[in-house]
Amino acid sequence: MDYLKSALPSQIMSERGSNLVVINPGSANVRIGLASQDTPFNIPHCIARHTKQIPNFTVIDQMLNSMVTTTQLIEREKAYDFIAPLLKIPFLDEGPGNSFPRKMGRVDGHNPHIRKDLPLTWTNVYEEATNSSVSLETSSKDETGQFLDPKEGTHSKEPNASERKFKEFICGEEALRISPTEPYCFCHPIRRGHLNISQYYSMQQVLEDLHTIWDWILIEKLHIPHNERNMYSAVLVMPETFDNREIKEILSLVLQELRFGSAVVHQEGLAAVFGNGLSTACVVNIGAQVTSLICIEDGGALPSTGKTLPFGGEDISRAFLWTQRHYQTWSPVHSDVFAKPIDLLMLNQLKETYCEVKEGELDAVAVVHSFAEKVPAVSHKTRLSALNVPPMGLFYPTLLTPDVYPPPPRTWFHDYEDMLEDTWHIDFSRRSDMPDTFYPNVNGGLPMWESYPVFSTKPKKEEKVGLAEAITNCILSTGRIDIQRKLFCSIQLVSFTC
Repeated sequence: MDYLKSALPSQIMSERGSNLVVINPGSANVRIGLASQDTPFNIPHCIARHTKQIPNFTVIDQMLNSMVTTTQLIEREKAYDFIAPLLKIPFLDEGPGNSFPRKMGRVDGHNPHIRKDLPLTWTNVYEEATNSSVSLETSSKDETGQFLDPKEGTHSKEPNASERKFKEFICGEEALRISPTEPYCFCHPIRRGHLNISQYYSMQQVLEDLHTIWDWILIEKLHIPHNERNMYSAVLVMPETFDNREIKEILSLVLQELRFGSAVVHQEGLAAVFGNGLSTACVVNIGAQVTSLICIEDGGALPSTGKTLPFGGEDISRAFLWTQRHYQTWSPVHSDVFAKPIDLLMLNQLKETYCEVKEGELDAVAVVHSFAEKVPAVSHKTRLSALNVPPMGLFYPTLLTPDVYPPPPRTWFHDYEDMLEDTWHIDFSRRSDMPDTFYPNVNGGLPMWESYPVFSTKPKKEEKVGLAEAITNCILSTGRIDIQRKLFCSIQLVSFTC
């Protein structure tokens, strides 16, 4: 976390030292670690809770438009054919036999950017009989490393079925790898850069899930128990997509529920710029579900330049799947990235391993896993085609056709409290276990709020343009030729939550 070390105020670093916890919440992943650490924990931002009402694994926050319309399909095919000559590859309707011989991409150990295929195994959803406090990271896999049937793998450890007890909740990657036959409800508390609030997922439940995930990470990963939490300070590195109301709720969660001694907030864009020793730059943050842009001038954000693009790394993964299905190289088992999180996890790994932007036909041979209900996971050796096409969706977004999430109820954006007054100077009740030094001001507020930029409390408009055009529009919106010249020479690409 070197970039955050540089971005943190020196006063905080000197006073708190190693007792600083940096939290960077994202839609798909949350990065949490001590400021003294070089690398934070990057953990899938999700949770699965055991339920007796639903017999099988269910994604309860799946309120989205996952069906590609005919118009979107036509636009996607047009985008592919527009990209094809740029990459010097055949058009979409040209089969491999109609083009020149295809070259296979390097997938061996000679490429330092390529990693071996990582096996995915079903998560063991039962508590250990000998020790209830063990980690939640146990998976069902036999001694040879082969995949097991989800029922077979979990039953083999607990012969007496009547004594088995389901884990109350499972967080992180283990939640993504729960078998479809297990009685769990799966949730992402943040979607597309905002709290995932809907009529099916209440604000109270979203915040409760956030609390459970972060508390689990603090205990299991950072080993910070509840009784020592008040001796730590939290640094929230918040994405620009969040609005005032969301920041207020998360700040309250950190101070009241997680019981940190104090907390400060940093903008993601500013943290990226300061961490790299810059003061002026156009920051482009490609996340898993959204891409945000904002210009920084002399250490201050220019709010009018902020833009949000409704696509990210997961949309590239879905475009990757669509491309392989078009070439009929995908496994015969149906992959459902919306209902089965383990399928999306596998696609993300394949995308990160094999996709890149380069000219010429780029193919590879990889091991693809299929996960079906009541069937053991099966491995398929598959030829992957057109691996340089999906990343081009960042520049030609009609190739991606991102899913659509309904916005929160309109009442969410009409908080009749004064956001600035109540958030900047919110009075949290003092606790007897906290020394007075944890309350810098008489009213319990933090002096950094006075210079904190104002976020909109209305739904933010998303740009439906490609990345290159968005960067150009972002910089030109400054309206000053002098700053535009500086920004075009200082474009910083980061990926906090991809």
